[in-house]
Amino acid sequence: MISTLFWLLDELLNLYIWAVIIAAVFGMLASFGVLDTRNRTVWSIGDFLYRLTEPALRPIRNILPNFGNIDLSPLILLLLLQAARMLLGRIAIVIITGSMQYLL
Repeated sequence: MISTLFWLLDELLNLYIWAVIIAAVFGMLASFGVLDTRNRTVWSIGDFLYRLTEPALRPIRNILPNFGNIDLSPLILLLLLQAARMLLGRIAIVIITGSMQYLL
């Protein structure tokens, strides 16, 4: 039962990682004019990705210094999500095996 919960959390983090990657690529394509955001379908996809990723990206953008037009917040968020996945895996091993040696 507990391993199923950890698997589900890991998969949710994995899906969010992909959402951040897709949102970053979508944003670059829209800013370069490859995607026409006046199209209703394209705008809807962009709005969905923005609403999904912006709550996690905004605090990172507030902390990072201004690099001009370069947005490094998706990269920082991806690193944090990968670290969370690694930590989640170690916590799952500790809970399942009952040994604290895997936590270090």
